[in-house]
Order: sequence, then C-alpha cells, then structure tokens
Amino acid sequence: MSASLEVADIFRAAGPAYRASHAGHLSLAQLRVMSAVEHCRTAALGGHVEACEDCGHWRIAYNSCRNRHCPKCQGAAARAWLAEREADLLPVGYFHVVFTLPAEAAAIAFQNKALVYDLLFRAASETMLMIAADPKHLGARIGITAVLHTWGSAMTHHPHVHMIVPGGGISLDGTRWISSRPAFLLPVRVLGKLFRRLFLTRLIALHDKGQLAFFGSMAPLAERRAFLKHLSPVHKKRWAVYAKAPFAGPEAVLAYLARYTHRVAISNRRLIGFDENEVTFRYKDYRRTGADQRQVMTLSTDEFIRRFLLHVLPRGFHRIRHYGLLAGSSRKTSLDRARELLSVVPQPEDDEPEVSDARPPCPCCGGHMIIIETFARWQQPRAPPHCAASNRETGP
Repeated sequence: MSASLEVADIFRAAGPAYRASHAGHLSLAQLRVMSAVEHCRTAALGGHVEACEDCGHWRIAYNSCRNRHCPKCQGAAARAWLAEREADLLPVGYFHVVFTLPAEAAAIAFQNKALVYDLLFRAASETMLMIAADPKHLGARIGITAVLHTWGSAMTHHPHVHMIVPGGGISLDGTRWISSRPAFLLPVRVLGKLFRRLFLTRLIALHDKGQLAFFGSMAPLAERRAFLKHLSPVHKKRWAVYAKAPFAGPEAVLAYLARYTHRVAISNRRLIGFDENEVTFRYKDYRRTGADQRQVMTLSTDEFIRRFLLHVLPRGFHRIRHYGLLAGSSRKTSLDRARELLSVVPQPEDDEPEVSDARPPCPCCGGHMIIIETFARWQQPRAPPHCAASNRETGP
C-alpha cells in the first residue's frame, strides 16, 4: 500500500457503511468527526488557487477541516500553539510526569467522559501542586502544562495525563526560586497515593450526587454497593505515576510538546495497508523492550473505525490545560517573577511581531506563492491549472 494512505481514505471508503450499520449508536460528535476527516482538504470544503510570483507555477490548496481529531490538521495547530508557548519557557530543566487511570476507573471514564476526564485533570494537577508545596519535598509553587491522551498505541481506551513541569518553583513566600534536584522532582509513590485518594474520593462523591451514568454491562454500577465493589480493587493497588529524567534544554521541551500536545489516536504515517476489509498499522507494545516494542497489527475496518471513534472528546472539552505558575489568570505575573528570581534578562517585546507566511514556497523555484482565486464548498476553480491535482498542498 502506498505511503500516502490516510485515515481519511479509510473513512471515505468504509464510513458510509459503518454509519448505516451503527445508526442510532453514534454520537453527534462522532458523526461530525467522521464527516470532518472525510472532507478535509477536498473540494467539499472549498479552497483557493495559488500562483508563484516568479515562475507562474499554479497549484490548488483545498481548505482544512481544522477538527482537533483529524490527523492532517494537527501539524499547523501544533506549530501555532508552540509559537505561543515558547515565550513561557524558563532556563531550567523540565520533567515529564504521567498520571494514568487504572482499568476499573477508565471504564467509568469512558461512559462519563466530560466529568471523569475533568476529574483526572483536577486530581493529577492538585496532587502535583500539593506535594510540591509541601516543605518536606520541594516547598514551592510550580507550573504545569497538562495534556490528556485517551489512547494506547493500539488505539484502545487508556486515559492518562502527560505533564511538563519546570524543575523548581517560587518559594511559598515569593522571595526566591527553589530548584529541584537535577534528576529528581517529586517522589512518585507519594504522588500515586495522593492521586488515588483525591480521585476516588471525588469519583464516589459524583456517584452519590447522581451525576454518573452507566449503560450496557455497566448499568448495575448505578447502585452504590455495586459501584463501591467495582472500585474495591483499586483502593489497594498502586496507581501508576511515571516521571522521566529532565529534558536537555528548552528546545527539547518544545520538540516533546510538538509530538504530544496535538496528537490524535493514530497518525497517517503509522498506517501500512487497507483493503476495505482490514487495516494494518504499526504500534508499540510497551510490555516488550527494545526493538521488540515495534509491532504490526491488523484489524477489521469496522474495528479500526470503532477504536478511532473511542477517542472523540466531548464538544468544548479542553484537552490542554495549565496550572500553578502557568495558570491563565496569573501566568504573566508569575513568569515575570520567576525570571526575576532566576536573574533572567527579559526579552524586549516587539511592537509589531512579524507574521510568517504559512503557505509552502513554490515547488519549482522556491518563490513566493500568492492566492489568485478562491472557490466555495463543493466547487472547483473556474480553470483548473495543469497537473494541479498532483500538487495539492495544505489548506488554510
């Protein structure tokens, strides 16, 4: 199969039959995602014609769907987001911390996405902020950028939060910067215990208020005794909190964020083959080590689409959040104070920041491309340029 295979190709070929066979069982959000992925960068969304100012080369650029679940649209979104975040970086080491829900809690999260994913964010962030503020550990106010992922490498449901955390924070009295140890931020066992307590206490409170819903085989959990019995095993097991060694500088932090902040359940580059009945793709089996981690999986097309749609988030749900020193209301003040304590010279602000041209240069001569015609949805240019179909580029 060609390396140009895309999730959109699978949805366009098998999506109509999947929608028909699952009518009444797909949410409006899932239907919207399917439609967006199928129509992304096609005539269905309209577009424009660009021409090179130097050599006159023409090409068609169809518009992007800009849906956050679309594999083709996340590159541009990540670049724009990272450009804004670059100014927030401090000249310190950064740590990568991951909080993961056990299977019993993940099953409840799947049927109550908005409530339980939000609870996952709150419990994980409060755990980090509380332990960091404890004088027995760091004794400082830290900053956190948190990103929700709901999938494992094989697209199964596996909700977890990735956090990027500076290696230190501002002392509780605001008078100095307290650095963490070079390769140690906070004790993961302590983090795991507090995370477990905060999450379970609040999850049970949601159940007691009647805010959780249960369907299918999980319907009996609506009864409190069955719910508590379901959660009984997770009260005793260790909850997974994972901390990696710090990054090797701000550039490495940005490179990491570029990979994680706007990732979707599966990228187009992991696809290997599709024959309308089956989809083959690459994945990592983290139960193995070394080169054996890289495996190949083949799923029926229906199962592939089902797994992809597992990860459609509720409308309006924020999957990237900031806490502590990076919280929106006080971010600028906190970062200015942190730089002052770290003796970092503030960078002058540009009155007129340079606006970069997002259009790729001319493939023939590298010249500047300008828009010479726009066309509406489901229309084509009045006079399609020669070989334009083979020169499609990313839309706006």
